[in-house]
Amino acid sequence: MTFKRTISRHLTNYTGWRINRKIVVIESDDWGTIRCPDKKDHDLFLASFSSQIRNPYLLVDTLASSQDLDRLFNLISKYRDWTGTHPLITFNTVVANPDFQKIRESGYQHYYLEPFTSTLLKYSKHQHSFRLWKEAIQNQLMFPQFHGREHVNVPIWLALLQGGNEHLIKAFSLNNWSPPHQLIGSKIKLQASLDYQGEQPREYQQLFIEEGLDLFQEIFGFSSKTMIANNFIIHPNLLPVATNRKIEAMQGMKYQMLPYGSSHSKNRVKVRRYTGKQRKDALINLVRNCVFEPAQTKDYFDDVDSCMADISNAFRWKKPAIITTHRLNYIGHLKEENAAKNIRRLEQLIKKILGKWPDVEFFHSAGLADLIAADLH
Repeated sequence: MTFKRTISRHLTNYTGWRINRKIVVIESDDWGTIRCPDKKDHDLFLASFSSQIRNPYLLVDTLASSQDLDRLFNLISKYRDWTGTHPLITFNTVVANPDFQKIRESGYQHYYLEPFTSTLLKYSKHQHSFRLWKEAIQNQLMFPQFHGREHVNVPIWLALLQGGNEHLIKAFSLNNWSPPHQLIGSKIKLQASLDYQGEQPREYQQLFIEEGLDLFQEIFGFSSKTMIANNFIIHPNLLPVATNRKIEAMQGMKYQMLPYGSSHSKNRVKVRRYTGKQRKDALINLVRNCVFEPAQTKDYFDDVDSCMADISNAFRWKKPAIITTHRLNYIGHLKEENAAKNIRRLEQLIKKILGKWPDVEFFHSAGLADLIAADLH
């Protein structure tokens, strides 16, 4: 496993844009999306689906409470690189959630959404959360970027609800769209908002991106410069929609996943990516080459040392170290020990980075995109 991981690191980093600086970017997905925010409803959710739940997202992931954010931002504020920059996190943000009450009143016939800032106000532990977001942006502890309008495939979800899927309806009653996938009866995971089978719902998908980016600007007061598609799945014909709305770079892993419906093959098509531009007229690619996901690994796995090896390999190839780390790692609202344990590990990682590379520089994703664009021009 170690040998395979080492080879994989080299294959990720051997080609693409290079820079003779030690840059670290921390990209974190799923901020803003609802999952199951209320502790009481989540306990009922676990009771309903306990025998099928293996996915850590269903066990600990939810909206970040004020306590969750205080804990994370207090940690980040303690450390700076040699330029005075904190190890700020790119908050890849889902800007809206389903309005469950309105959808229920329509008999599942129509979809309604609400900004994630409105969702936060519905729950007592989260009512001050967005104030902490704004303070963290001002203090350069995090920087939001666009991750989607919502994190659910609306056309498929509504069709399954209308078809009477009992598991989805049960989850819906708990303000949750996400029961264990094996119970849904769909090849496509519901959180993959832009996936599809058969004919592409192109008009809907274009609206998803345009409305989402407009809402992002309305919420934050500036446009998003980068984007990361939900579950890394997007059809290439949607990229011009993003660029028309000021997106300059696409975050993601070393493979771009295409929707099932974009190919006649039974298997999903993957397109290789590398950091930089693959065509003169293309978006900049930001390729994640480091992993820090302690909520998704076994207790015996050393996430800190593994991520440090990822960073070392990136720097060996003169690449920025772009770390993927999802929101669920830092959420303690449903399971306190999850956040407490992983915040300690994040602090260990930050200390080791600063200790091993005193000349390291922390960037957010939009800042890295600017740096690459300036260098390529």
